[in-house]
Amino acid sequence: MKRATIQQLLTVKVLNSYEENKGGSMLCLQHGLRHICRKKRKSKTRLQTARSQLYDFQMKIKEHKIPVIVLFEGWGSSGKGSTIGKVIKNIDPRFFKVATMSAPTAEELRYPFLYRYFKQIPEAGKFTFLDSGWMEQTCKDCLSGEIEGEGYTQRIDSIRRFERQLTDNGYLVLKFFMQIDRDEQKRREKLLLDHKDTRWRVSDFDKWQNEHYKKCAKIFSQYLSDTNASSAPWYIIDASDRKWAELQVLETMVSNIEVAMQNQAHSVPILQNVFPLEQIPRLSDIDLRDKTMDDEEYRGELKQLQSKLGELHNKLYRRRIPVIITYEGWDAAGKGGNIKRITEALDPRGYEVHPIASPEPHEKARHYLWRFWTRLPKNGHIAIFDRTWYGRVMVERLEGFCSENDWKRAYNEMNEFEKELKDWGAVIIKFWVQIDKDTQLERFQERQNNPEKQWKITDEDWRNREKWDAYEVAVNEMLQKTNTSFAPWHVLESVDKKYARIKALRIVISEIEKALKEN
Repeated sequence: MKRATIQQLLTVKVLNSYEENKGGSMLCLQHGLRHICRKKRKSKTRLQTARSQLYDFQMKIKEHKIPVIVLFEGWGSSGKGSTIGKVIKNIDPRFFKVATMSAPTAEELRYPFLYRYFKQIPEAGKFTFLDSGWMEQTCKDCLSGEIEGEGYTQRIDSIRRFERQLTDNGYLVLKFFMQIDRDEQKRREKLLLDHKDTRWRVSDFDKWQNEHYKKCAKIFSQYLSDTNASSAPWYIIDASDRKWAELQVLETMVSNIEVAMQNQAHSVPILQNVFPLEQIPRLSDIDLRDKTMDDEEYRGELKQLQSKLGELHNKLYRRRIPVIITYEGWDAAGKGGNIKRITEALDPRGYEVHPIASPEPHEKARHYLWRFWTRLPKNGHIAIFDRTWYGRVMVERLEGFCSENDWKRAYNEMNEFEKELKDWGAVIIKFWVQIDKDTQLERFQERQNNPEKQWKITDEDWRNREKWDAYEVAVNEMLQKTNTSFAPWHVLESVDKKYARIKALRIVISEIEKALKEN
């Protein structure tokens, strides 16, 4: 049966009542019409109130620095775009953006599934409205048979982690599914198709949906059930009437913004790690003695290993395997020289080095992993990070740049991030470059006394050195809690830089060769 609007249902009810009186007094019909008018006035009042509340709350969102993601999913022609258009009229255009997430481009398909969605997350105090997103893409992939079984389960796990990480880090995630029945969808599509200026708004997938409505409904229902979480629930919007749909969305947004502001002071539960961890020695137990190499041996092996790595780089590109190499370590441990010996072997068109400093204001205003998601390599390329997301549990922890709850949650979040990369097919190689305290002092003094190297030493380096013991505690905890089987740490003993460079090259080659055999 065609779904009627609220006004139509009320009118039918009144007319039925009149028919039952078999032509009796018109008082019954008049009473019914007055009831309809009162309902319409009440809805109009609620709509005006909700619009006004959202207008007021936008400034509170800015003051409280709450980032808001509003995701609109639903049937084709259900009014996602028009509803977004009505809602944003109540928000200062400086504080929101709208993104239409159409089918991923060939370029976007060379990145992890969540890449293009993570790129869209807003800064603190701002809104992002998404016209379709990760639900539509997942359901399309299911309907086409591209993902099923284990692949579907993995995708759902990724989405649940993504949404939970956002809400744990202070984001308000609102997910609306615009529901209309098959007849209403067909009626709307016909209206759009009958006019040449609106014909473009009906995609081939929209028409396919209507023809296979039951099949799509089953997939949609399963997805909604699988991704409905208390921190990011689904709101099913009756979109059969456009004003009623707008009212439902506005009132839901207003009530959730109120709750989000109240919850800001509450800590987020620390989740247990669910990923397999490998044993790794504490820094104090790592033997740095005898980890040396003479110049002749170094030059010979360097040339041989770089030649081998260059060959492997070509194979990586052909096989579309992405590689992510990360460097952490003590100041003056030799990270820069180590990176240089790796990049010398690579085709410059196929890699990028990312030196990670303090976050820029627009980076600091987002989820801390955003600036790393947006720097991931395309498949077949190599990304090298000089400092990484692990700053969250080192410098940010020790300098008080984030709360204790933030950095304690981060171990699991970073394991989840790396699992996402591994499932995508990336080779993940994590290096900790290790030296002792005396070696660092020697190198600091050498830099300070050499005019050509003075730019390498800063007051911050000296301040960090004073906190060596505290940093060592933090690093040991980081290594223990993030040394997963799919993304283990490799310690480079770097009292002799030559030894560390050769060891790094051997590890990179070994990991790439292993990936090439597995793929």
